Amino acid sequence: MALPTAWFAGLRVLGVDDHAAAAELLATSAPGSARARGRAPGATPDCGDDDDPTPAETAGPFFTPNSPERTSLLEPGMHGTRVALAGHVVTRGCQPVAGALLDFWHADDDGQYDNEGYRLRGHQFTDARGRYRLETIVPGLYPGRTRHIHVKVQPRGGRVLTTQLYFPGEARNKQDFLFRPDLLMSLREAQGARDARFNFVLRDA
Repeated sequence: MALPTAWFAGLRVLGVDDHAAAAELLATSAPGSARARGRAPGATPDCGDDDDPTPAETAGPFFTPNSPERTSLLEPGMHGTRVALAGHVVTRGCQPVAGALLDFWHADDDGQYDNEGYRLRGHQFTDARGRYRLETIVPGLYPGRTRHIHVKVQPRGGRVLTTQLYFPGEARNKQDFLFRPDLLMSLREAQGARDARFNFVLRDA
């Protein structure tokens, strides 16, 4: 796609970086780009227009309401492999859901839940682009369950999605009757820690 000389001249008069503007126009006009496909420019890039909603799962018996607002569940002296979980909350149309509530809780490295306080429990809100990020540890195992993280996701004024996230490559995944492969996080090992990703697709947002 060639851009006319007059187009660049007009940008210079306005004080616009013509090279950056040209790159953006070419990228968004290229075949396969969001704009060329008719998707709104604000759409989250790493999801599809027809993504299925994230399936719900049971909250289990260990949910505690009124958790503290925080993006890190790490505490001094806490044992376990660190993991950073990040992703987006989006609509079925791939639009970011700003201000969505995410409430996380899970077992500690020994497979125990804190049912008297708020250890390894916390909530946060997505930013204007629907993004979230949580720093925590990999949950331990306990009888009957594979490793998992509980979460409740709720758009502003919307319905709560309660579900669980699972770790790939766990031997117990096949033995856990609640396990679902469509709730697997993507996982990457990096210098003794783990980076995980999961995008929540809300049915009613």
